[in-house]
Amino acid sequence: MIEDGTTERHGEYTDAVAAFVERFAADLIQAGMPRMPSRVFACLMASQEATLSSAELSDRLRISPAAVSGAVRYLDQVHLLSREREPGSRRERYRVRHASWYEAMINRDAILRRWIDTMRAGLDVVGPGTAAADRLAEMTDFIEFLDSQLKGMLDRWHELRAAHATSADRRSGAPERP
Repeated sequence: MIEDGTTERHGEYTDAVAAFVERFAADLIQAGMPRMPSRVFACLMASQEATLSSAELSDRLRISPAAVSGAVRYLDQVHLLSREREPGSRRERYRVRHASWYEAMINRDAILRRWIDTMRAGLDVVGPGTAAADRLAEMTDFIEFLDSQLKGMLDRWHELRAAHATSADRRSGAPERP
């Protein structure tokens, strides 16, 4: 037992951290992310280590290596993690990408544009003046609005992060970034 009353499971992966991981994963699942990728992503986010191996993820989450493999494949496809080879080994380690949410939103931008094209094609198919056309037109308008706003929001986020980094550099005495 450690000071906060939890038992240590693996390194800094306490029962309290495990409970947080499951809570965070449940939130991600509720938002639409598949169960295993949610758990793996939450575990990586809460990890004190910069990277975790498949075996470490399997041990911490008490899931099979195959479940880890499928989750990692999904998270890599949606740009939420990166794979790194262990030096001198064929084994991979996994890391949450820096600015993963920013990158995920950039990828959503392409998806939104594809949906807009599909909705416009649907408008041609269902014909004007129908209930289906009204629904598709409203959805198209909403997605176009999101698409138009997303770029500006992402640009403002990038500027904010750059300003924070510059402020932190000044406070630490590090040379200014270009």
